[in-house]
Amino acid sequence: MKYSIEIKSLTKKYNKEVTALSEVNLAINQGEIFGFLGPNGAGKSTTIRILLGIIKPSSGTVKILGMNHLKNSIEIRKKIGYLPGEFLIYPNLTGSQILTFFSNIKNEYDETYVNVLAEKLQIDLNKQFGTLSQGNKQKIGIIQALMHKPELIILDEPTNGLDPLVRNEFYEIISDLKDEKRTIFFSSHNISEVEKLCDRIGIIREGKLITTEKISEIKSKQIQIFEIEFSEIQPRKKDFTLPNIENVDVSNKTVKFTVIGNPTHIIKKVSEFEIKKLITHEPSLEEIFMTYYGDKK
Repeated sequence: MKYSIEIKSLTKKYNKEVTALSEVNLAINQGEIFGFLGPNGAGKSTTIRILLGIIKPSSGTVKILGMNHLKNSIEIRKKIGYLPGEFLIYPNLTGSQILTFFSNIKNEYDETYVNVLAEKLQIDLNKQFGTLSQGNKQKIGIIQALMHKPELIILDEPTNGLDPLVRNEFYEIISDLKDEKRTIFFSSHNISEVEKLCDRIGIIREGKLITTEKISEIKSKQIQIFEIEFSEIQPRKKDFTLPNIENVDVSNKTVKFTVIGNPTHIIKKVSEFEIKKLITHEPSLEEIFMTYYGDKK
């Protein structure tokens, strides 16, 4: 298997008391879309800055497209596209001038593809950057990251400020790039977006990589959400403090909870009472995420 990103025992310490990353191991396959998830301050941005060679790790190794990320940084930069979390640049330049500026750095510019991207993202490249809304600034940032069709694309919260219709266009652009076997690594808080696009995700918290899993594997976890309305009794939260039950919420005669694993024991318990309504459904990726990783250390 050829890896576009290979990280081994990556650690970043800013001083004796602050460890931003701790022994992170991660391999991103060529041609996959990988979502990098975690709360603010978890280590997502630090990881991306190390991948780009902006900061150096305290220990560990990083390979980008098979090359050492520090020794071969100039060659690597030509083969990757990067969108930062907040894309800021000279406000007096037009979109076209900004893209020309970046094309001179990367020595590659596909004018036809730039025009295709601009049309799909609905952006006028002749307007000055400083006059644009946040969403339109983001579109310029997306185009500069993609315009040379890099082998590896690193995106930090790419759909910030985009309206729903433009987001769908962006998703189509990313899917087309995947079809061309390009690798996409992106950080996002939007779990539905990750569910829609990604092959795998990695979850990071407090500088440690908690898990890496395929989207299909996460969604296949045996989790069910129950909502039960009783006819007479007033349910109590403590009555549902049972093994494999989480996220218990009681309101009047209705209780809602998540069951991890086989629900037989809870069905037996509630069947002792008269039930007015019982609803169960498969969880979304966000509900699975919160159940497994939301409050756990």
